[in-house]
Parts: sequence; structure tokens; C-alpha cells
Amino acid sequence: MENIKHEDDFFEKKHITVPAAVINEYVKNKFFRNALYTTEIGSQTTTTASYQLKQNSCPDYVLLYCTAGKGQCETGTEVFSFEANQFLFLSPQQFFRFQADPKNTCSIYWLHFNGQMVDELKTNYDLQQFKTPAQLPFSDQVRATWQKIHSSLSEGFALENIGYANLNLYHLISLLLFVNNANKTSKTVNKNIQQDEDQLDQSIVFMKENLHKQLSVELIAKEFNYSSSHYSTLFKQKTGLSPIDYFIRLKIQYACQLLNKSNLIIKEISQKVGYEDPFYFSRIFKKITGKSPVEYKGGLKIKPALPKINYSTSNWSVNELLSKFTPEQTYQIY
Repeated sequence: MENIKHEDDFFEKKHITVPAAVINEYVKNKFFRNALYTTEIGSQTTTTASYQLKQNSCPDYVLLYCTAGKGQCETGTEVFSFEANQFLFLSPQQFFRFQADPKNTCSIYWLHFNGQMVDELKTNYDLQQFKTPAQLPFSDQVRATWQKIHSSLSEGFALENIGYANLNLYHLISLLLFVNNANKTSKTVNKNIQQDEDQLDQSIVFMKENLHKQLSVELIAKEFNYSSSHYSTLFKQKTGLSPIDYFIRLKIQYACQLLNKSNLIIKEISQKVGYEDPFYFSRIFKKITGKSPVEYKGGLKIKPALPKINYSTSNWSVNELLSKFTPEQTYQIY
């Protein structure tokens, strides 16, 4: 960083400069690679003191992006505040000084770039509008793209690393120049995700309201304007189960409630959860709960204790002996 002075080692820890020899060999005089390329990238978080960044005669455009805290900027003709989630572009040879506020932890990301496309960007997209800080409502996308550039260059200056970093530079600048479009896209994506969540929740309500029926994936998906494959994928992402597996478990859950709280026989419960064949219902029930419906219902009852009988001294008759036992309940035929 020949043209920038970092007082108190400001911006030193994550600072990468692409050597001029690398740019001359891999970038310059190469039509596509020379269109837009990174020359320097770095970031620093200030925590203990006031820091300054000075630029006097840098030949590149500079992107500055504040992710936390605030400070004061001076460009020679203007003085302004620079705060979290704001960015600005500096023109080549432009004087610039940044003073971090010592009362706040300040985090700054920066990137130098150049190329034959820059003049076109300046003319067609008015880079001058960003000479003072602009608000950035979708900072996560910018930070992630910046990190891709930094990570690629930190691995070395091989052609593939330079290429990957510079392709991400296109994405980074597009996020900044078309901030409103990117924000709309982000909102649209979030809105679609929420719509899917709402639709999936409604489809579960639909299942609960139709436990007495046999539903197919195609029928449920059609009810909520999805293809069966897309609906199945979204549903499994949300619940971990396929729609039909989830529906069957809702049926068995309801059957357990009926076994617990009603006097219905197995055949009647089977019909209430959409199975005409009680034997098939029993097999499904046991597969999920580990018990048959009869075993499940029997496990809910508390069996009375048998009377204690002393066999050591007795001349009882058979009738007297039998009278000591409580008669068994009459069994229902399931």
C-alpha cells in the first residue's frame, strides 16, 4: 500500500496487496482480465485507540465499507461522518483521511480496484454519487462477497485465484451500484420463503382436518399449487419426513387419543382415521408405536391385584375358593 499511510498499524492484519509483477503478467494486456481487477484488499477492527487512514495519491479506485462503529472522513473539500453499514468510492489520486471514533469499536473493510471498465462504470453509473457515504441495507451479502475475494487472494496469486477474486469483484460492485435492486431481490426471496412456510403450515392443518380420508401427495400438493416433487422436497426440509409419513403419524396420534379417551372398538377407530381394513390399520399402528391397538389399550388399564390366599390351612370347598377371585371382565370382539 504505497500511497496510503496507516498510523498505529491501522489496517495491517488482514492486508493483501497484489504485486505489480503479478498484475503485469496475469492481468494487464489481457482483454477480459484487464476489464476489472483487484489490486489490494484489507480490513481492520479498532478497539483501543483512535486510528487514522490517510490516502494521498493512490492510482486506483478505492471502496471503503464500514461494518461497525463510526468515524470522521475528510476528502479535502468535504468533511462528513462515516458509520456502520455505509460505503463510499474514492477516485484515483483523491486525498482522503479517516479518523476512527475512539469511543466506539470501528470496523472498516476496503478494496482497491482498477481496469478498463472503470471509466465506463464511472460514466454510465455515476460513481461520483458515492463520493460521500451511502447506506447499505444488505450488508451480509457484501461482506460475504468481500470475504470470497480476500480468501482467494490469501491463498496465493496463481491464475485461478486471481480469476476467482476478480469475478467476485464484479458481483461486489453490482451489489453496491444496484443497491435498491439487490434489496428488492433479497426481500422477494425472503417473501417467497415465508410464503412457502405459510403454505406448508396450512398443508399440515389440511392433513389434520382430513384424517378420516386417504390423501395422496399429488392431491395435497395440488391443493396448495405445488408440483408433488417440489412440495415433497419443501415438506421434508421443514419436518424431516415425507408428506405421507407425516400424515400417517398424525392418524396414529389421533388413534392413540381415541384408544385412550373413548370406548370405540378397533374397527370404529380404524374407520375414523381413514382405514376401512382394521387389520391393515393394526399393522400400521404396531409399526409406528411398537404395539398393536389392543396391546396399547390394554397397557392403559391398571389391572386389579389378585387377592392374597393362604393355602397352608384350609378345608375350603371349591365354591368357597372360587368366590375369593374377582370375575374377569367380559371381552369385546375387535
